[in-house]
Amino acid sequence: MKTTSRLPQLLGARSSFSPIRNLSPESLTRHLDAFHAGNLRPAALLWGAIERRDDVLQAVASKRKKGVARLQWDILTTDGSPEALAQQTALRFFYNSLSCVNAVDGNERGGFSLLVRQMMDAVGKKYAVHEIVYRIHGQSRTEEGLRPLISAEFRFVPLEFFENCTGRLRFLAREDAREGLALEEGSWLTTVGDGLMEACSIAYLFKHLPLRDWLIYCERNGMPGIKGITDAFPGTSQWEVAKRAVESFGAEFHALMTAGSDLQAIDLGARGELPYPGLVERMDRAMAALWCGSDLSTLSRASAVGASLQSGERASLEAEDAAMISETLNAQVDRYVLGHLFGNGPALAYLRLRPVAQEDVLRDLEIYERLSRLGISIPVGELRERFGIGLPEKGETES
Repeated sequence: MKTTSRLPQLLGARSSFSPIRNLSPESLTRHLDAFHAGNLRPAALLWGAIERRDDVLQAVASKRKKGVARLQWDILTTDGSPEALAQQTALRFFYNSLSCVNAVDGNERGGFSLLVRQMMDAVGKKYAVHEIVYRIHGQSRTEEGLRPLISAEFRFVPLEFFENCTGRLRFLAREDAREGLALEEGSWLTTVGDGLMEACSIAYLFKHLPLRDWLIYCERNGMPGIKGITDAFPGTSQWEVAKRAVESFGAEFHALMTAGSDLQAIDLGARGELPYPGLVERMDRAMAALWCGSDLSTLSRASAVGASLQSGERASLEAEDAAMISETLNAQVDRYVLGHLFGNGPALAYLRLRPVAQEDVLRDLEIYERLSRLGISIPVGELRERFGIGLPEKGETES
């Protein structure tokens, strides 16, 4: 059980490499191909910059991550045995006492909620990795005697510090390293998600190319050009007066000509609808749909199906995210902690995030009630698992 961090001090140094600066279809293709070949760094840095800088993506990604981080959690047991209750107490202390920190930005600190939010980074970047540093908190008295109480500090390490060339993530101790160090089981937490940022980076590119062209169009054509016509000869005082008059309009395009006296607007604007707004809106919708399951209500057209469909899709995503977080912690943390405290026997307690009750949960409750009225017995353990109901604490009575 690791009780000290092995991350080198250079991890706190930020890289000056900026793959977003000259982003093009060719460079994006190289980054994505490198990611799938195991070189994660260029794509990870690119995706982080995109997620921070795109207004729509930052909103939808933050909403999905924080939605899961706000969920309540509990420690459930497989039965009511004294061993199961002891394991439940140990895990409850572990998760209530844990701390979480960003290994690069030490200002980002928190507890279980921050841990979940950092684990949700895997939804965008495919992987999210934490180093686990365990802490001993004395001992507790149980029916079997004294047992140690342990918790841990989870240190979130950005994905650019890892490579995946062998099919297993390995830590890169130096920025110029090509082969990393194997991650010791029990000392690292690896979360695997959908990797939505691959598609979002493509949408970002094809959003900001027309957005840039749209901005150039507005700069050039936002104000009409001015053409001045005068019968004065160039170089005369009358010519200079007419020249100053044309320049005083502040237009980017202006001209002064002889023969006659007239001022006219030169309209360089395009006729018909510009293509840029439609392309930008299309990419915004794509990113919102990837993260939220449907368009944001603020982006939806008047003819789109309303909030009920969006709410159902988001509830489904929230339930799937909660299951992903719970199962990852069960497999990589719960079993390791219980194995250290109670030996290699079966794990009788486990953490479970509880999604907000939605229509499917209420429907299942109604089905269980009808089955009960028909005299069909339902295992209590199944009910507790389905609705996230823990066993009563020692000394409490079950109503």
